[in-house]
Amino acid sequence: MIKDKDILLIGIAGGTGSGKTTITDNIKERFGDMVTVITHDNYYKAHDSLTYEERAKLNYDHPASLDTDLMIEHIKLLK
Repeated sequence: MIKDKDILLIGIAGGTGSGKTTITDNIKERFGDMVTVITHDNYYKAHDSLTYEERAKLNYDHPASLDTDLMIEHIKLLK
């Protein structure tokens, strides 16, 4: 957790099905427009050059499937 003046950044992490979306939805419901959510799911790397069959074999739960560097860059820009 990073606290900077009027900004509070909370990271919620966990495996598939661990309740990340549920807790995030509860926070959004409680705090409304005071909350902005950036989900790591929006940063999956594109595999446009692969066929459907090839993409189906990829492990989307592996950290390498996500463009975390881009997400961090976006968070820094927002801050």
